[in-house]
Amino acid sequence: MNVEELRELCLSKKGVTEGFPFDESTLVFKVMGKMFALMSLERQPPQCNLKCNPERAEELREEYDGRIIPGYHMSKTHWNTLFLEQLPPQLIKDLIDHSYNLVVESLAKKLQQELKSLD
Repeated sequence: MNVEELRELCLSKKGVTEGFPFDESTLVFKVMGKMFALMSLERQPPQCNLKCNPERAEELREEYDGRIIPGYHMSKTHWNTLFLEQLPPQLIKDLIDHSYNLVVESLAKKLQQELKSLD
């Protein structure tokens, strides 16, 4: 999977916005204002940071040793860095969904209702 494919997947989700809040090369995806994915447009090979359940994060790091690592510049407990070109596209899609869902579940009830009402 390349950066543009990942971008399209993230933007296809309800309530998602993209921006550059940190610098001009780190693209951040947020759902209802909360970050669930980010990637540097300059790092090679292409990588993406995704939020992850702590137990699952550890399992993924073991199973995909060197291809999924603790989140670069993020909480190592709750974020993983994925090397996009070295992983199956379906796995990346599933992990984007997982990250998005974790963030949606953590939103205040009011924001969750607002998200549900979006078309």
